[in-house]
Amino acid sequence: MKASPSDQQRLLELQALDSRLAQLARRERELPERAALAALDADRTRLRADLASLRGTLEDAQAELRRVESDVDSVTARVAREQERSLAATDAKQAQALERELESLRRRQADLEDIELVVMEKVEEHQAAVSGVQAELSELEQRRADAEHEIGAALGRIAADRETAAAERAALAAALPEELIALYERQRARYGIGASLLRRRVSEAAGVELTADELQAVRAAAPDDVVLCPSSSAILVRTGESGL
Repeated sequence: MKASPSDQQRLLELQALDSRLAQLARRERELPERAALAALDADRTRLRADLASLRGTLEDAQAELRRVESDVDSVTARVAREQERSLAATDAKQAQALERELESLRRRQADLEDIELVVMEKVEEHQAAVSGVQAELSELEQRRADAEHEIGAALGRIAADRETAAAERAALAAALPEELIALYERQRARYGIGASLLRRRVSEAAGVELTADELQAVRAAAPDDVVLCPSSSAILVRTGESGL
């Protein structure tokens, strides 16, 4: 195949644009912001599980407090009734029996009130724990929203860069011979790189210096001959830097 040296050299521009597009695609797939968001999602899952557990514990403590409060109210009411009966009692034995009952009820009332205080403290502790995790979760949700915004902004920049590079590539490809472009595309599809600069007898695509026989074959080719790199199979672009 024949192509002017200038057209062959412009393939390097095309390759640079293709490399840029590949970098943008890789950047899109491997956004570091995505890893940060994934870590935040893991933290959110953990915090939500912690919050559900703490809420369950709080609800249990609140239910216990309601039971104790009900018991306290019940005993307090009995104390009031027994006091009224004691005041109204005219029989000495009955009055003594009522007083013993009142003493027992008051001890029971005091015990229940002590239990009530302990359970109230537990409820307060669990409420504080729930509030702490809720605050932590709220702060994490804000950080997560910020991370999503950063991802959106990064994707927007990538899309803009891709659009620019794709437009430049389309214009450049349209200005080159169809046969040369077809070969470039074929080699790029097969081997990953379509064009490689020969610099100081080294093919940049392969990073390998050409052997003496390979260099002799390249030197023997006419300037407008399209030569393939023996190592990378990309179109070997020769310039004044090639060292031929």
